[in-house]
Amino acid sequence: MRTWDRTLTVAGVGDPALRDAYTRQRALVSAYRRHAYAAVRLLLPTALVPHVIAATAFMHHTDSLLDESPAGPEGDDGYAAWEKEVRDGLATGESAHPVLRALLHTVGAHPGLRSHVEEFLTGAPLDRHFTGFADEADYQRYVDAYSLPAFMLIACLLLAPDADPGDARALCRAYIDGSQRLDFVNDLADDLRDGRLTLPARDLEHHAVSRTDLEHRRDTPGTRALLHDHLGRARRDLLTSRRLPELAPPAHRSFIRAAIALEVRTAEAAAAKGTGVLRSSARPSLRAALRILVREYGRRGR
Repeated sequence: MRTWDRTLTVAGVGDPALRDAYTRQRALVSAYRRHAYAAVRLLLPTALVPHVIAATAFMHHTDSLLDESPAGPEGDDGYAAWEKEVRDGLATGESAHPVLRALLHTVGAHPGLRSHVEEFLTGAPLDRHFTGFADEADYQRYVDAYSLPAFMLIACLLLAPDADPGDARALCRAYIDGSQRLDFVNDLADDLRDGRLTLPARDLEHHAVSRTDLEHRRDTPGTRALLHDHLGRARRDLLTSRRLPELAPPAHRSFIRAAIALEVRTAEAAAAKGTGVLRSSARPSLRAALRILVREYGRRGR
């Protein structure tokens, strides 16, 4: 694995201010998801690494602003200002904001990313005005409008330009459906503390579970069945997406396989934790994560 300075040089990032912008995004992403960051550094071609990090940092920064900014007329609207700054940046190609400065350079290197940034911004209000899901159909609309465009910010950098669009969308959607459902279960403790319930109301009714049951971390047959059901669906969708590496250039396949495997392991860890996810998130063991990374690093070398 090359040093970060050498990685930026290989990727053609020479301007000192631009190198600083990418370096800041690297710090943000490495703190946010260590396993995923390690996979990016180990398994992707050096020239692509800063661009994947820039797209991931942009997605995470935007998502955080959506959570923090009020949807109504009261208070400072940080997200609206950010959306304007992003659209202005796309129009001019310039921005002083380090997240956007890095993203705009990446858009210049990978022009196909632009349309995905615009689609992501278009779907963002659905997350901003989120008040819960009535049923599974409601959740699926959220995946189509927000989760999938967010994932495509990264996926468009990984897939082959001539990949079949229908297959690519179907497999990307299977992955993000599984990953998003997994996140909603795995982040229940934090989300409930923030007043946000991300499991469909109809599913709670089906299992005779109340919001209070989840908030008070009650270990009941209903809560166990509810979590088991959602984690099982998440794992099945993630396993369905295992053909996704076939649509990527050979140099990108080890990373995609590792990303899917890490999510499957996370789903399995959450299932093993059971109602413990109502207290804190589950993560695969360090040994399991390292085993996946080492295996794919070896396959990449071959």
